[in-house]
Amino acid sequence: MSDELWDRLEPLLPQRERRFRHPGRKPLPDREVLCGILYVLHTGIQWEYLPQDLGFGSGMTCWRRLRDWNEAGVWQRL
Repeated sequence: MSDELWDRLEPLLPQRERRFRHPGRKPLPDREVLCGILYVLHTGIQWEYLPQDLGFGSGMTCWRRLRDWNEAGVWQRL
């Protein structure tokens, strides 16, 4: 994803709240997760088959973030 596109998208994404259940476990950066979402949507593979070695996180992580961003109205504002 180009820096120009990311600069336009990043302000639309909601800020994540601090997690207290797993405070030492860092969430994946939004940019990496968004690349995973775009990969799944572009290739048409199922979420569970997203290759972990691409660095996008798990398919479930990408799916959850897509769901959360959809509920926050990110795509409608785009």
